Amino acid sequence: MKKIAVIGSTGSVGTQTLDVALQHPDQFEIVGLAAGSNIDLFMEQVTRFRPKKVSIGNKVLADKIKSDLPAGIELYYGEEGLVEIAAGTDAEIVVTAIVGSRGLPSTLAAISEGKTIGLANKETLVTAGHLVTELARKKGVSLIPVDSEHSAIFQCLNGENIKEVEQITLTASGGSFRDLTREQLREVTVEDALKHPNWSMGAKITIDSATMVNKGLEVIEAHWLFGLPYEQIEVLLHPESIIHSFVEYRDGSVIAQLGTPDMRIPIQYALSYPSRLKSTSKRLSLAEVGKLHFREMDYERFPCLRLAYECGKIGGTAPTVYNAANEIAVARFLNREIPFLQIENVIESVLSKHVSVSNPDLETIQFTDQWAREIAASL
Repeated sequence: MKKIAVIGSTGSVGTQTLDVALQHPDQFEIVGLAAGSNIDLFMEQVTRFRPKKVSIGNKVLADKIKSDLPAGIELYYGEEGLVEIAAGTDAEIVVTAIVGSRGLPSTLAAISEGKTIGLANKETLVTAGHLVTELARKKGVSLIPVDSEHSAIFQCLNGENIKEVEQITLTASGGSFRDLTREQLREVTVEDALKHPNWSMGAKITIDSATMVNKGLEVIEAHWLFGLPYEQIEVLLHPESIIHSFVEYRDGSVIAQLGTPDMRIPIQYALSYPSRLKSTSKRLSLAEVGKLHFREMDYERFPCLRLAYECGKIGGTAPTVYNAANEIAVARFLNREIPFLQIENVIESVLSKHVSVSNPDLETIQFTDQWAREIAASL
């Protein structure tokens, strides 16, 4: 039995992680759960899995659910609660499924305690990749990717020499608006943006997929996960989301990982690694699919991806600003304060006001993150 803690249990990745645990009750035990504000779903999860420790978003919510908790479960809340669930249980694997840079302190705490990380919180590596990877190396901790693209690369590299890699290619569905022109994007609504053609994801990630920020964050994450320069990381539009990503080696061989667009597959692999368990996910039939399509990435059409590459190459605090500005811009779009195309303008405007700090410590990263959020909110 592998013991697992889930940070962000009521979100898209969190709920699917628990689905996987339910499918294999003889393999996985849930010992910690942390969520934000969805207390109804959270209480269902707590009642079903009976973890030893749980955490909710704030004290008000904690007081609200305290009397309904099953006996013997310890209750925490807020940022301290996230850290407690990540580092204070006997979990062997911590799935970091919380969205945004809020996942950084709890991830660092889990690594410090020697926990294997099932990494679904890409912002952790985007904002503090050098700190996270260095601590993981020092503690001998594995960072196992949960994102379908990084899981694909991880699988394609198994048993291979990273020095023999020519390049890795992350595939991108193109999101809700992949077939729209820039002019047509001026009129899109929040409801339009939330209709992803392939994947079932949370609102923030779905918007990020439409702007291609999500792929930009994945490029930066791939740089830290696999230790490759940005010149060896490519992005290719692939509308069907069947080839999740692929690796080209210096001898011309290309190894790809394929599957149906179901996040439970990479989640389960992260939990069971290095083994593979039986899955109930729909099997891929290439005969049924018939054709696969690919298009070169257009960086004029998707300027947020271009900005991600630029920030990644600058390094330091530039990726922190990119991520923080985007989080605020997306929240403002979802609140109908700004139109869709204004998201990229907010990110670029905040970046233009920032001078990157090289090799920042955690305090500098957190200060820069807050500064970027305040500027993005004021524009």
